[in-house]
Amino acid sequence: MKSKVKITFLGGAKTVTGSKYLIEAFSTSILIDCGLFQGLKDLRLLNWTPLPINVASIQKVLLTHGHLDHVGYLPRLVKQGFKGTIIGTAPTLAIAEIILKDSAKINEEEAKKANKEHYSKHKPALPFYTIKEAEQAIAKFEVQVEDKWIAINNHISYRFKYNGHIIGATFIELDIEGKRFVFSGDIGRVNDYLLDDPKCPEHADYLFVESTYGDKLHPVDAVEDRLADIIKDTINNRGNLIIPSFAVERLQMLMFILFKLYQKNKIPNIPIFVDSPMGNNVLEVFKRFPKWHKLSDTDYNAMCNHINIITSYADTWKTIDDPRSKIIIAGSGMVTGGRVLTYLQQLIDEASTTILLVGYQAEGTRGRLLKEGAHEIKFYGKYYPVKASVTNIDSLSAHADQDGLLNWLSAIKNTPDVVYLVHGEPTAQNALRVKIKDTYGWTVKIPNLFETIEILF
Repeated sequence: MKSKVKITFLGGAKTVTGSKYLIEAFSTSILIDCGLFQGLKDLRLLNWTPLPINVASIQKVLLTHGHLDHVGYLPRLVKQGFKGTIIGTAPTLAIAEIILKDSAKINEEEAKKANKEHYSKHKPALPFYTIKEAEQAIAKFEVQVEDKWIAINNHISYRFKYNGHIIGATFIELDIEGKRFVFSGDIGRVNDYLLDDPKCPEHADYLFVESTYGDKLHPVDAVEDRLADIIKDTINNRGNLIIPSFAVERLQMLMFILFKLYQKNKIPNIPIFVDSPMGNNVLEVFKRFPKWHKLSDTDYNAMCNHINIITSYADTWKTIDDPRSKIIIAGSGMVTGGRVLTYLQQLIDEASTTILLVGYQAEGTRGRLLKEGAHEIKFYGKYYPVKASVTNIDSLSAHADQDGLLNWLSAIKNTPDVVYLVHGEPTAQNALRVKIKDTYGWTVKIPNLFETIEILF
């Protein structure tokens, strides 16, 4: 009798957000990642639609890492009837807990603000999920170690493998009756400031690989020199440098680079403010899990002492009112919400302000609009003119570029039956599809959102 595996792409297909992959085999349902759609409105609206599957039948969710586009839908999954366990490495679950609680808090605050100021067409505006609902998902967390095969039943086992990208991140290998299914999650970069190089899979029959930068090579920027020049220009202009930053990894990396620039006398002792409650919590995760990163205790403590870490909203306003030139690092990285909006509300219309974008900017986000030169952006129900100068450093991305992705695949000793490209926009995916086919001669497919494939073996 033939074995059958069904895989449904519930997110992360022809888009870089909302990663969710349902695997059904041998009366077992497993969800790989459970992310939130971000960016374009049509995608964001999908978050509010119940999943077109029997959620109650899912026994386990396996998480590649803790980013919102990989874990942010978990409270809604529980609300729709999920009763199983949510499994990841210890740092991944620590990050996921921080992100879910922070996201829930923002959801509640934005709904409250929208109701108070009447800028939502929904009456009343409701939070996408509440802190209580986030806590119900967190209660289902179960820690698993890296690099060890864990049996789910007689037919299926899984293993987490170190993947760089952010603290705790892994790719996931599923063994189903001797066939190897590999889910890349987000693949990190080699020679990262804070993390070790990603491990690579050595065998894959069916491979599901991210393609965020599938059509790009990261510029070989002298990051430190470029950043130092931007800071010196900010001081000369008597302005402020605002860096919207992802709270996980990017923020800690920026802190480390800025601290090192000061240590090397490449920048003066300009005040640096970090305004990201979530980022502060992630710093604690670095402290708790020293084996998952390269930062020494000495550097960690010196870096934290050098930088002003804001802990209250009152201090946000004190920072805005501070007349000195300064560097402000605030969430969120794609300017989709968070504290950075408060700074932009006050400073985006000043020519002396510089906005530095330091990561991927998805379609439909304010970050993408700023990067593409928008003359105004809308938030809190109003339009704000962009008089600040906007620049970017692409080489700080936490994702592997096209060469990095091809290198990650190079350790695979067999020829996979099929490579499925996920977590990427169509242009990037098509470029990577051609490159993999030309380089390795493998069969590569690009699945559609909500497509189901059946594999018989």
